[in-house]
Amino acid sequence: MMEQIQLTLKDKAWARWTVLILVASMMFFAYMFVDVMSPLATLLNDAYGWDKGDFGTYAAGEYLLNVFGFLILAGIILDKMGSRFTGLLSAALMVLGAGIKFLGIYFVDYTNSVAWLNSWWTDMPGSAKIAMFGFMIFGCGCEMAGTTVSKILAKWFKGKEMALAMGLEMAIARLGVFAVMWIAPLLSNRFAVAGQGSVIAPFAFCACLLVVGLLNFFVFTLMDRKYDNQLVAIGEVAAEHDSEDEFHLSDLGKIFTSKMFWLVALLCVLYYSAIFPFQRFAPNFLEETLGIDNESASRLFSFFPILAMVLTPFLGAFLDFRGKGASMLMLGAVIMVVCHLCFAFLLPVVSSKVLAVSLIAVLGVSFSLVPAALWPSVPKIIDEKILGSAYCLIFWVQNIGLCLVPMLIGSLREATGSYLVPMIVFSSFGVIAFLLAILLKAEDRKKGYGLELPNKK
Repeated sequence: MMEQIQLTLKDKAWARWTVLILVASMMFFAYMFVDVMSPLATLLNDAYGWDKGDFGTYAAGEYLLNVFGFLILAGIILDKMGSRFTGLLSAALMVLGAGIKFLGIYFVDYTNSVAWLNSWWTDMPGSAKIAMFGFMIFGCGCEMAGTTVSKILAKWFKGKEMALAMGLEMAIARLGVFAVMWIAPLLSNRFAVAGQGSVIAPFAFCACLLVVGLLNFFVFTLMDRKYDNQLVAIGEVAAEHDSEDEFHLSDLGKIFTSKMFWLVALLCVLYYSAIFPFQRFAPNFLEETLGIDNESASRLFSFFPILAMVLTPFLGAFLDFRGKGASMLMLGAVIMVVCHLCFAFLLPVVSSKVLAVSLIAVLGVSFSLVPAALWPSVPKIIDEKILGSAYCLIFWVQNIGLCLVPMLIGSLREATGSYLVPMIVFSSFGVIAFLLAILLKAEDRKKGYGLELPNKK
C-alpha cells in the first residue's frame, strides 16, 4: 500500500512518454522552421537578390544574440525559474521571431514599404536584414528550448530510459529536417506565381506549426506541475522550492572550472559546426555538384536524418544498458571526417546520386552517434541544480561556432567559386573533435565520471 502511495507520474510509463511526445513535437516544428529556407536558396537568389554571402549571414543570425550572452541568461532563467516558465518563454520567442521574419520577407519585397532598408547597414537586401533579425529572435527561443527539453527529459527519465528518451527526442526533431526538405519545395511550387516559386507559402506553413508547438508545451506544463505537486506530497522536495534546488550565481563557477565541461563544450562546438552549417548549404552544394535542380537536391539531402532517426533510439538504448558513451563520440567524429572528405574530393569526380545519398545517410549515422552519447553524458559531470546552466553554456559555446561558420562558409564559397575549401574546413573540425573525444575518454578513465558506464540503474 505504501509503495503505491509513493508512485508518481514519472513512474507511469504512459505519462513520461507522453511528456516526451509533447516536448519533442515542439522541437520537430522548430527544426522544420530552422531549415525551411535551405531548399529555397536558389529561389531567394533569383527572386529576392540574396547571394551566397547574404544567405550565410542570414543563417548566422539564428545564433547571434545567443553568442552575445542570451544563452547564459537563458541558463540562469532555467535554473532559477524552472522548466515550465522557460519552455513557454522559449516557445513564445520562436513564434515572435517567426512573425517578424514573415513581415520582413512579405512586406519588404511585396510592398516596398521599408525600401530604405536596402541601403542601410550593409548592401544586403532589406528582406534579408529583417529576416535575419526575426531569425535572431527565433534562435534565442530555439536554443533555449533545446536546453530546456534536455533538462526536462533528465528530470522525467532519471534512473530510467534517459538516453533512449533523449535519442528519441533527437530523432523526432530531425524528422523535421526530412519533412521540410520535401514540404518546402512542394508548397513553393504549389503556390507559384507567374512560374516563380513561392517563399511565403512554405514559410507561413512552418510558422503556424510553431504555434501548435507552443500549445503542446502548455499541455506539458500541466502534467509537470502535477508531478511536482506529487513530489511535494510525498516529501521528496520542499514545497517552496517547487522541485528546483536553490540556485546561486556563484554556482556557475563550478561549471567554468570543470575540465570535463570544457572538453564536452569544445567537442560540441566543433562537431555541430560541421553539421548544421553544412545543412544550410547542402541543397545548393548538391545542386551545383550533381547538376540537378534545387527541388531534386533538397529531396536527396532529405535522407540525411533518416538513418539518424532510425539509429538514435537504438544507440540511446545501448547507452542505457551497455554504456560506451565516450567511445561513440570518437567513432562519430571519424565518420564525419570521412564523409566530408568524400564530399570534397570524391563526389565531384563521380557525380553520382547514389553516392551522394549514401554519403548523406552515413553522415546521418555520425549525427546519431555523437548527440546520442553527448547529451546524456552531461548529467554525469554536472550537479543537477546547475544542469540547466551547464546545458545553456554548452549551447552558448556551440552557438559561437554556429554563428561564425555560416558566414565563413558563405565567404569562402563566394571567394573560391566552389565548395572544395568549405568541405575541407568541415573535415578539419571533425579531426579536432576526434582528438577532444580521446582526451574526454582519458579524463573519464582517470576521474571515474562513468561516461563509459550504462545509464539505467
